[in-house]
Amino acid sequence: MANGSRLPSSSTAGFFQSLPVVEPQYTLPELVKSGAEDVQEASDDPVLARILMQYLPPKAQSEVGAAIHRLSRRVLHPSTLGHAVDAETNIPVLRPLTTFGMENRVDPLWTSEGWKALKAIGIEEDIVGRAYAQSKSHNRRVEQFGLAHVWTHTSSMTMCPASMTDGAVKLLSRHLEKPDGDQPGRNAVFKESLRRLVSKDPREAWTSGQWMTERTGGSDVSGTETLARRLTGEEIASDEQLGRTQDGIGLPLGPWRIDGFKWFSSATDSDMAVLLAQTGKGLSAFYIPMRRNEGTRVLTSLETTVDVATELNGIRIQRLKHKMGTRALPTAELELKGARGWLIGEEGKGIKEIATLLNITRVHAATSSVSYWARGMSICRAYSRVRKTRGRPLTENSQHVFWMAEETVKYWAAAHFAFFGVALLGSNEQGWKETAEDTAAKILIPREDRAREALLRLLTPVMKAQVTVGAVSGLRASMECLGGVGYCENQEDGGVLNIAKMFRDASVNAIWEGTVSVMAEDVGRVIKGSQKQGVNVVEDIFAAWARGVLRHCGARFAQECAIVDERLEELISLVRNIVPAELEYRGRDLLVHLEAISCAVLLLFNAHTDGDELASHIATRYTWSKAVLHSQYRRETSNWEREVSTDRYIFLGKKDQPREGLQGKL
Repeated sequence: MANGSRLPSSSTAGFFQSLPVVEPQYTLPELVKSGAEDVQEASDDPVLARILMQYLPPKAQSEVGAAIHRLSRRVLHPSTLGHAVDAETNIPVLRPLTTFGMENRVDPLWTSEGWKALKAIGIEEDIVGRAYAQSKSHNRRVEQFGLAHVWTHTSSMTMCPASMTDGAVKLLSRHLEKPDGDQPGRNAVFKESLRRLVSKDPREAWTSGQWMTERTGGSDVSGTETLARRLTGEEIASDEQLGRTQDGIGLPLGPWRIDGFKWFSSATDSDMAVLLAQTGKGLSAFYIPMRRNEGTRVLTSLETTVDVATELNGIRIQRLKHKMGTRALPTAELELKGARGWLIGEEGKGIKEIATLLNITRVHAATSSVSYWARGMSICRAYSRVRKTRGRPLTENSQHVFWMAEETVKYWAAAHFAFFGVALLGSNEQGWKETAEDTAAKILIPREDRAREALLRLLTPVMKAQVTVGAVSGLRASMECLGGVGYCENQEDGGVLNIAKMFRDASVNAIWEGTVSVMAEDVGRVIKGSQKQGVNVVEDIFAAWARGVLRHCGARFAQECAIVDERLEELISLVRNIVPAELEYRGRDLLVHLEAISCAVLLLFNAHTDGDELASHIATRYTWSKAVLHSQYRRETSNWEREVSTDRYIFLGKKDQPREGLQGKL
């Protein structure tokens, strides 16, 4: 074409492609059939649908699916996306001083309206409370994290305080029925706090912080310099004279005084916190409210009704952290000076108490990483359908589709691994009969309490380490998929294509709540601890579980099961009679082995349950690429031209297949 017949492009014209359209992540088929809504005919994230079918009974699938279906659309609504952009661009601000230079103890922290709105959405959707709704007879954790899966990537890190709130609920619930002892009024405080932590009403709902990190070390809390002591009678009397006897909602303040410095404290705008401090008997866990009454009264109207003004509870926000990501999340350095709180459990047993909270937040770290990864893959699919190179869309570029198919396989494996941890957590809390007996996972979830608990304890640090790192790699690939567009901070159009933001935010999950090295050491502790009890957790629990599941998959996946079994033998040989020094040295090797075996088992089992073609392709591809150890196995491969159709099916799903249908074979 001659240049004279072409029109030049401008800043607002001459676009070379249609705009990518990110589709709803989950669709409940019943809502499509009923015609109740104008919805997509298929879920953009099919692995989530398969996970729900695996772990929930049919009746619960409809109930839970409807909630996820609605939230999948709410996250794409312009108002929700607008809140996310506002939270990201109007980051928290610290106002440490009043107009005349005094310490601002009333409202030193400012957060955006978008941040507050997103927190409110999470509360309205009952993300935390669902896990504790006693009326539900299915696996409540699967329901909870199913909702979180379609929400986290858009929530602008409001799921960080939600995860710590979840952990606080779990921790405080364990102490609710215990006597007050020498802390009169403690149970009443815990009970009201719990009610607010699981509330669906944003006007009264609370979130919780988790303060452990100090300058002496992150995960090594043995050097904690924060100190706690019982208040004297004179000090309590002095506070009573000053009117400082209650927290911000009128509950009594605790009898302990806490002083120290917390160097990295996320969710600083929360209503309470759980922290570690040294007492005369060692590290102990404490509950502290964020605010207390100020001791002065302020008229709220021309009538006689008055309200008590509040201030921070002996807490001074020294400065906010400047981070690579999680910009909407207020993370601060906190000085505690005369903060009043309540001892949780026994003095000197703080590590044991905090472990309850950490196990919850580590599961959240893994699942939130999978959520980010899911949105990254969704954006890649949307972009590949409209981006043209050399006159054809990327969906017809075999090299590009092969690459994205490989990324999809890794994402599916991570999703199954994380949700297996979720399912184990729910079964341990509610029991096998209630959570597994009437589901397709009744073979997957160990029936014995001890086996389930041991399996979850072993695999939680593995999931936390491997899934979080895998998601960062997956999101980097998603950015590359979009080229220069992916590297940009795309806040336009509601920021729905902003993979760079998700990459920055997801990167922290591999660090907080314990780095990969810390998780590797934790796995070593689990193995050593089991050996002291006369049990080999790898051989007696993990390998027994894996082989028990694989026995049901052998008819369809005989060679793949043999590959996994060989990997199991390698792992068993590695840990059998291993000395502590080598166990530490091999820590990351153990993470890799445990991940590869677990993911292969889970993918093969899921594909086996119904023989689904897509799930089968993904299970076999993962096993041959990630679980195989030696070259003695040779996979029969078809002509590469035929494999292209399989790649398209894995990455794009059925609706993007050529008219002649899928040609690739297992």
